[in-house]
Amino acid sequence: MSFAIGPWRFDAPLALAPMAGVTDRPFRQLCRRLGAAMTVSEMVSSKPELRHTRKSQLRLDHHGEPEPVIVQIAGADPKMMTEAARYNVDQGAQIIDINMGCPAKKVCRVAAGSALLRDEALVAEILSSVVSAVEVPVTLKTRTGWSREHRNLPSIARIAEDCGIAALTVHGRTREDRYHGEAEYESLRALREQTGIPLIANGDIDSPQKARAVMDFTGADAIMIGRAAQQRPWIFRQIRHYLLTGEVLPEPDLESRRVWLTQHLRNLYEFYGEFQGLRVARKHIDWQLGRESAYTDYKMPIMTAQTASEQMGLIQRLFDRLDEVPLAAVG
Repeated sequence: MSFAIGPWRFDAPLALAPMAGVTDRPFRQLCRRLGAAMTVSEMVSSKPELRHTRKSQLRLDHHGEPEPVIVQIAGADPKMMTEAARYNVDQGAQIIDINMGCPAKKVCRVAAGSALLRDEALVAEILSSVVSAVEVPVTLKTRTGWSREHRNLPSIARIAEDCGIAALTVHGRTREDRYHGEAEYESLRALREQTGIPLIANGDIDSPQKARAVMDFTGADAIMIGRAAQQRPWIFRQIRHYLLTGEVLPEPDLESRRVWLTQHLRNLYEFYGEFQGLRVARKHIDWQLGRESAYTDYKMPIMTAQTASEQMGLIQRLFDRLDEVPLAAVG
């Protein structure tokens, strides 16, 4: 059930997708505790002038995380991307991941992320330059193409393999699709027949059964989960168990969810400091508890709490209230 990238072997084919504003160090640590075998940093810019900003420094903080440290870089200039890869390896990165899949307008406006898929020559220049510049494995995260009319995943994959990319993660949508519609697992299946490098399938995997089905259909070596982990970070342990035994774990009990969330909130307060940590915590609370009927009465006080102890106290009271009512269906 394991898979490998270069010299690194992961004990399960389960990766957490890098998501800007979500997969900070506390969230990566939470998902690792709950079964993710591989986590990747939030996307960081290749622009050297941004390296020492607080935002970049926090994104590159991997203190206390298990190896390997994987840093995702983004940009459109081969020289800057190469320098960024070297810089991050010098700072402790053990795998460099290149982003050619982000559909965000502000990223594509500067010809980075999935916008690069429109220029295969530039893709080749960036990949070959970064791979030859560092001694650690370099991986690529991409999409099936810029638009539905220009799906060029087979060409991108050939370029990646020729340049020495160590693993390829594909979100089964075009940039035009963003996160709408259904993921194109057929494209990943066709790609598996074409390429020999490790393939990680990404897109719409939200249950243990879906994980198994996607791996079986596409032949991917591993799967990567993004949005589903925001609401249910315990999805990794459920998938692990299902892949090993074929049995579906029940949803976690209320006390487990309480422990996981409160530990995560404490980590956020410590990582960001109380002022910013309170604000970052809001979206995680909303993701994990927003579907509970009792949450309506607590949402506004939680979102406007001014101290960590106040916010934490409200969370504990909410969980006490949830103990008296049925949990919302998850899935």
